[in-house]
Amino acid sequence: MVRLSNNLVGIVNIITFIISIPIIGGGIWLSKQANTECERFLEKPIIALGIFVMLISLAGLIGSCCRVSCFLWIYLVIMFLLIILIFCFTIFAFVVTNKGAGQVLSGRGYKEYRLGDYSNWLQKRVNNHWGKIESCLQDSKICKTLMDDGDNKVEDFYKKHLSALQSGCCKPSNDCNFTYVSTTNNPDCNLWSNDPNVLCYTCESCKAGLLDNIKSDWKRVAILNIIFLVFLILVYSVGCCAFRNNRRHDSYKRYP
Repeated sequence: MVRLSNNLVGIVNIITFIISIPIIGGGIWLSKQANTECERFLEKPIIALGIFVMLISLAGLIGSCCRVSCFLWIYLVIMFLLIILIFCFTIFAFVVTNKGAGQVLSGRGYKEYRLGDYSNWLQKRVNNHWGKIESCLQDSKICKTLMDDGDNKVEDFYKKHLSALQSGCCKPSNDCNFTYVSTTNNPDCNLWSNDPNVLCYTCESCKAGLLDNIKSDWKRVAILNIIFLVFLILVYSVGCCAFRNNRRHDSYKRYP
């Protein structure tokens, strides 16, 4: 029983060490295969995450299996900080994604999105980095599938189930009635262009569509974080037991 906690921590860290290898490999592969700045953006964070997981796994493995208390202490400190960080991020994610939702339109298969409906913090982050985000959206060709479908009838288009990004970026706002007649209260009507490289990528509705995607993704991540937090707390508790075992072992060696 004395060795059980050390063995459990060792097994967990062997698994996480093995997982870190494909994470690093995926980051290196992405750095070689990426053709756009948007794809290259993920390369460094993925590699950094893989290295972090590998190093913390090694610290936990050496500390628990080789009974090196200083490594296990470093491992537990990092785990504790990680638990606090994930807990804070989870609360923050639920708070900033609490506002905002697409507006259902009568007779439409898609929703309309308004930038002002979403969290002010998210709005500022998106507005500050919109130049790069817009370039990435254009590279992703999210609107190309709509053009390839070739629906010439407006009635058919109205029935389409569009994603938040497609609704916000690939068509003019519903307020414009698809045909510009005069200035309306919606500034997006002046920003719409039939040019496939422009469309409504500069519109506020496009930013709102992106925020709706972010909101949905962050909520999923927050739910997963709760499960991950429970797992981390269990591992941390077992790690504390292993650390106490190491201290006992060191004291036995010191006083035979």
